Amino acid sequence: MKRERMKIKVCGMKYPENIRELSSLDIDFMGFIFYEKSSRYIDKYPGDLDFAGINKTGVFVDSDYKYIMSKINDFKLDFIQLHGNESPDFCSDFKQEDIMVIKAFRVDNEFDFDICKEYLPVTNFFIFDAKGENPGGNGIVFNWEKMQEYQLEKQFLLSGGIGINHSKKLKDFYHPQCIGFDINSGFETAPGIKNIELIKRFIDAIRS
Repeated sequence: MKRERMKIKVCGMKYPENIRELSSLDIDFMGFIFYEKSSRYIDKYPGDLDFAGINKTGVFVDSDYKYIMSKINDFKLDFIQLHGNESPDFCSDFKQEDIMVIKAFRVDNEFDFDICKEYLPVTNFFIFDAKGENPGGNGIVFNWEKMQEYQLEKQFLLSGGIGINHSKKLKDFYHPQCIGFDINSGFETAPGIKNIELIKRFIDAIRS
């Protein structure tokens, strides 16, 4: 079955030169992590960079409304990604301000997709990540066959430990609501530093 062009989100960007190199690739979302316990935490806007065509996405973990709004303004974010235990009502506060909201869920074999139902009207799409010790960036993959249980009418990005070695499997992966893939630690030489050539190879493999 022919599918639409898969979107690519690269998360955990931190350093200006690496960001500049990545922005030259055909990606759709670039993620900045505003979670202080993360080794990819970023606190200052990374200079005068050209993000033309790339959606700047702020990743937050149980942050308060005021803090998120401050980062939206400081970084001129296009999307926010809520990666903690944020409630549907909390998501709704941002949707009412016409802010684009991504809700992330951490998936294991026991995950119940019914949890997602209340988030349908207050989000733009979902991210399904692997459940691990940390809120994200654990470098582990969950069982993608689990996604066959997902029957809701909300698009999602698949995430969690994706590396170049998963290219063929992801090229063959199909779910009617899957619009792309979210990559991070599997393409790093160090926390926050991405291997640009490896990401280019991944994009070429997925979209070829």
